Amino acid sequence: MQIKPEQLSGHLAKGMAPLYFVSGDEPLQVQEACDIIRAAARQAGCVEREVHHVEARFDWQGFLQSGDAMSLFSDRKLIELRLPSGKPGIEGSKALQAYAERPSDDNILLIIAGKLEGSVKNSKWYKTLDKAGAMVTIWPMELRQLPGWVMRRMKQKGLQPSQDAVSLLVERVEGNLLACAQEIEKLVLLHGTGAIDVEQVAASVADSSRFDIYKLVDCALQGDVARTSRIIQGLKGEGVEPTLVLWALSREIRAMQSMAYDLHQGANIGSVLAKNRVWDKRKPLVQTGLKRHSLPQWQAMLKHCAEVDATIKGVRPGNVWDEFLQLSLWLGGVRLFRPFRIC
Repeated sequence: MQIKPEQLSGHLAKGMAPLYFVSGDEPLQVQEACDIIRAAARQAGCVEREVHHVEARFDWQGFLQSGDAMSLFSDRKLIELRLPSGKPGIEGSKALQAYAERPSDDNILLIIAGKLEGSVKNSKWYKTLDKAGAMVTIWPMELRQLPGWVMRRMKQKGLQPSQDAVSLLVERVEGNLLACAQEIEKLVLLHGTGAIDVEQVAASVADSSRFDIYKLVDCALQGDVARTSRIIQGLKGEGVEPTLVLWALSREIRAMQSMAYDLHQGANIGSVLAKNRVWDKRKPLVQTGLKRHSLPQWQAMLKHCAEVDATIKGVRPGNVWDEFLQLSLWLGGVRLFRPFRIC
């Protein structure tokens, strides 16, 4: 059966289907729909969560056996099948059709895919899944829907924005929901909960300036020393809050440390990137960064972020913009100073 994203919570309140198929090319909405399903599965007794990433030579028979197997830790488990292309191939099509014809009574299957082509929705395996479970298709949000979506999301985060503030945020993010969600997080970080006016939004978003904090992170990872330095000088000159710059850098470093840890534990790069929802366009950049630095180095960078935070708060001496330059160049493999010994 087909379920609209806005109907998902109501559907889950009545009970869970044996399988769910969430697809679409809007990362934030896909992620949040899956999070709603995961939460419902936990409430339904699925303590264990098992994740499969469909790559070349994927073991479809192993997937089917996993679907039949009981959880070691509870009566039920949630099985996630991540299918980025939306095309399982011949063997995968047969396996998914076989699963849908005899879904597990004990487990719940969640399939996650990108935007599906029309031919996929006409395939036999897709139609079999449709009959057996719930299909949630995420469509790009129309421009006229954005103001209402932004207003609701800001209120969910405890903000009380003016209509002008909402309109400006919609204009600046140009329909990118993930960027919009990040901007709302920044507003909460800067101002806490409560009223938000258009001036506060304008200061936070900074009109998508070429000296914005997101470009800083990518330029730093690329090892582009000259451009990284120019962006930091630009951010300083524009009066951007140091708290926001540190937020962007530490957020990236924390994510890279987490991925480096998984790789250190023996995970393959494909599954690590998928687990952390790295966009296709950023995968080469992230992979280069992970090859450049070891796990202890990422941990040292995160420790440096804590030192910079202390400088911002005035409890540690230093020039915060010099610290940002040092940290950003370190991301790209250039060390100006050596504040920490890397073991």
